[in-house]
Amino acid sequence: MGFPLVRMRRMRRCETIRSMVRETHVSVKDLVYPMFVQPGNGIITEVPSMPNVYRYSVDKLLGAVEEVVSLGIPALLLFGIPEVKDERASSAYSKDGVVQRAVRQVKRSFGDDIIVITDVCLCSYTSHGHCGIVSEDGVVQNDATLEVLKMVALSHAEAGADIVAPSDMMDGRVGAIRRALDGAGYQDVPIMAYSAKYASAFYGPFREAAESTPQFGDRTTYQMAPTNVREALREVELDIVEGADIVMVKPALTYLDVLAKVKEAVRMPVAAYSVSGEYSMIKAAARMGWLDEKRTALEVLTAIKRAGADIIITYFAKDVAKWIDEP
Repeated sequence: MGFPLVRMRRMRRCETIRSMVRETHVSVKDLVYPMFVQPGNGIITEVPSMPNVYRYSVDKLLGAVEEVVSLGIPALLLFGIPEVKDERASSAYSKDGVVQRAVRQVKRSFGDDIIVITDVCLCSYTSHGHCGIVSEDGVVQNDATLEVLKMVALSHAEAGADIVAPSDMMDGRVGAIRRALDGAGYQDVPIMAYSAKYASAFYGPFREAAESTPQFGDRTTYQMAPTNVREALREVELDIVEGADIVMVKPALTYLDVLAKVKEAVRMPVAAYSVSGEYSMIKAAARMGWLDEKRTALEVLTAIKRAGADIIITYFAKDVAKWIDEP
């Protein structure tokens, strides 16, 4: 005999019963915390458009990671801001690059206590701010970009990254990276693919944090149009065929329908990125007294989990860890 049917108004009288029958649970173990690492020493810089989000020099990053570990958050997603940018994004694959140094330090200090995921893209490292190699006439070159992305992913794996996450949206990049990793002996390094990444207006604060705003044009030639759902399913399917271990929908909040359809279509982990614009607009509305920050953030993350996300990348991860731990 199953659990007896009880009217919901009666269940509201007992939090324990409510917890037992709750259909959707957001757990700290679902969360990934994005972090930014920058050149220099002894530097912590708050991102103006993202309250309580900081860029750290490598030496200061370790203290911030220690807090993440202490809160029980299982993983971080690392983005780098280089000291030097050029048209070939050479700092992105340097063995002494800012991300590579950060990964080595974090894994040396924390080992398996934290999963380190590295973003594999070129936009923060190119002088023009695009996610790929650009020709003289300003066109992003897909195949030339794949060669650089392979070197970036390999350099991250060599540094000790647990998962690499290509976010560039070039055609064929998952297969190219998988072959490169396997050929170098990194068969056990998974790929978390930004499979359905839309050309969204919600990336603005991130571009300030990562210094990755395009210097000309936009990214609509390689990121997805917000109008398309079937295309997202095709992109996800292609990434899986090429060797992706986790697929992602980005942004999360305005693409919950896409997230739900992807979850229905695949039999593998699905991630969703609750992006900078989602974070900043909740923070701004809460600061003005228009919304309750805690309730709003938890409601949004519950919606993302309910739509099908197994993994939620969110700048609210530390806050959520503290909120969930509250009586």
